[in-house]
Amino acid sequence: MKGVILAGGLGTRLRPLTNITNKHLLPLYDKPMIFYPIQTLVSAGISEVMIVTGGNSAGDFLRLLGDGSQFGLRILNYAYQVREGGIAEAIGLTRAFVGGDRFVVILGDNVLEGSIRKHVEAFERQPGGARILLKEVPNPRDYGVAELDGSRVVSIQEKPAVPRSNYAVIGVYMYDEFAFDFISRLEPSDRGELEVTDLNNAYLERGLLQADILEGWWSDAGSSIDGYLEANMKVAGMVRRASSERRVE
Repeated sequence: MKGVILAGGLGTRLRPLTNITNKHLLPLYDKPMIFYPIQTLVSAGISEVMIVTGGNSAGDFLRLLGDGSQFGLRILNYAYQVREGGIAEAIGLTRAFVGGDRFVVILGDNVLEGSIRKHVEAFERQPGGARILLKEVPNPRDYGVAELDGSRVVSIQEKPAVPRSNYAVIGVYMYDEFAFDFISRLEPSDRGELEVTDLNNAYLERGLLQADILEGWWSDAGSSIDGYLEANMKVAGMVRRASSERRVE
């Protein structure tokens, strides 16, 4: 199982903080934001990771992260997304790295309270296809939204005006090697990007998509200044609790 972290984009929703750096290099409490998705993958048992970035700060990732050994990674590779082509396009850049393996994609500004190991292990037991994580949110219109029939996903809509549920598709996706074939056949959306929702729907239409409800909190730290602040507060609370528990021990 390989891991992919998407850390490109212009970070327009966090300006002026991102006028001189990539948003994934901004601090979340006591660490750069990019540390958290790396740690999420490592805690799920993944030791080979590729980071897809872009813009003028791409070299800063290499200076900060090096070969990834400080996180326990065996391999840390980098790819460069030249333009704002969408999440699915960014995933497509990792084809040579992934090869014929299954892989987990996490957006670089998504921060999770708990481990995704059990979800990754469930994906490994699947015959094939894809697996996504869902979380109930108060503002589903801001996300891809999954319509559910029990635990089964029956539709996914991208930022719908009238959501069919409150379950957002968070930025953690798991795919088999056929993801790249699906991406090669996607058409750009109205905003000129290859949408990850279209990729997920390609699996859904073929009956190859599974979903889990995420336990614990999740923050989209790059969604807005308020989202960034909320993520900092959640991470601070998590780190302080862990530190307190270690002192008690």
